[in-house]
Amino acid sequence: MSEQHDTYLSEWETRQEIAESMIPMIGKMYRSSGVVLKIYGRTLINASPITLLKLHRYVRQFEKAELAIQDSYKILNALQKMKLGPVRIDLGLLAVQYNQDTRDLSVKDFLADKLAANIREIQEQSNAEPTDVVLYGFGRIGRLLARLLIERIGSGNKMRLRAIVVRKGGDNDIQKRASLLRRDSVHGSFKGIIKVNEKDNTILANGNLIQVIYASHPKEIDYTKYGIKNALIVDNTGVRRNEAELSEHFLAKGAAKALLTAPGTDVKNIVFGVNSDDIKPDDKIISAASCTTNAITPTLKAINDEFGIIKGHVETVHSYTNDQNLIDNYHKGERRGRAAALNMVLTETGAAKAVSKALPELEGKLTGNAIRVPTPNVSMAILNLRLEKETDKRSLNNFLRETALHSSMREQIDFTTSTEIVSTDLVGARKACTIDSTATITAGDSCVLYLWYDNEFGYSCQVIRVMQKMAGLDFPSLPTKD
Repeated sequence: MSEQHDTYLSEWETRQEIAESMIPMIGKMYRSSGVVLKIYGRTLINASPITLLKLHRYVRQFEKAELAIQDSYKILNALQKMKLGPVRIDLGLLAVQYNQDTRDLSVKDFLADKLAANIREIQEQSNAEPTDVVLYGFGRIGRLLARLLIERIGSGNKMRLRAIVVRKGGDNDIQKRASLLRRDSVHGSFKGIIKVNEKDNTILANGNLIQVIYASHPKEIDYTKYGIKNALIVDNTGVRRNEAELSEHFLAKGAAKALLTAPGTDVKNIVFGVNSDDIKPDDKIISAASCTTNAITPTLKAINDEFGIIKGHVETVHSYTNDQNLIDNYHKGERRGRAAALNMVLTETGAAKAVSKALPELEGKLTGNAIRVPTPNVSMAILNLRLEKETDKRSLNNFLRETALHSSMREQIDFTTSTEIVSTDLVGARKACTIDSTATITAGDSCVLYLWYDNEFGYSCQVIRVMQKMAGLDFPSLPTKD
């Protein structure tokens, strides 16, 4: 027994040592070249050695065996020697493909073959000029977007957070804004160093200098005064919802484009991965739709493309939000005046109807409702669908698993086989949704799907993807499926 224990311990120490050697390689490729490395869709950016080992174990959900860290190390070592620009590369998929099909090739030749079609595009992206970003509003989504932008600091970064715009709340406003960025009750502490300069109204976060601008209307702002030009303005306030209102951002000198982090009325509503090709270089105003629309639309598209959807109902079990009351008090909305942390609150959602803005073929086919529940983050969408084709649980889950791994929506759809997963396990999930495959129900031409989603962080990741597209940074995701 002692010898067996020593063997297991020795194996663990070897794997941990390899993981520790991979971390600086991953970080350097990200910060110097903008290379985002993943394992089966799970990001390796800012991962610890233990997290890296756990992600290798995660591969067992999709393959017959755990991914050997020795194999992914060989792929990573070869990748860092290549001249790469901004790109998303799935280390896990590459390692598995190399093991399964190409043992007769060297790792270098294998990678050259896999990346050959994209290498010129990747290198051209590395020469692109960085885009200045301004966050207009600094609430839940604004602060998470700030965290995501700040973690991208480095010469390979092509989007730079230059400023945030808020209304001044008091003499110590900037200290409070910085404190809210530094500490978060749901998402934990900011991983880095934050310094505040009250004289200049700036926040220095991990070397990223962010100007805090106090204004009540865009017309009061001159971004060029701070060296900001051709900026992408990300409106997180939700106050302006249509083209005319959002165009007010262009009254500020230095503003070039505007992105709304809420559903828009007469502008393009984009769910990245579904209709992101609708974003054109000359589009000045875009909406990133809602968190729920982003959560359900990719899966609905996949199901509709494969099985056809006749009709369906979407029920959202949604965490309470800041537009509800903490205790019973007057509220202009129905039921939302009741204490959010004590009640399940039945309310409406426009997400089901909004799906058709990104997926016109589902126009008029979906109904929807929502229940706000006493949790601060992570929600669930229940899709009850009638299909054109009959299916069974195993076939449907196999299709969804394949979609999560290999489709063009693999950054949006995650897939789990866990029988123990609960909402807090999804805090910080970077994909738009996670399909709970053990809960899938089928009956002939009907199915019920359960989709988890981090309605704050997962949505913010979708917004970042739209921002990149608007900035002309359309990073390829590799490897593509053979």
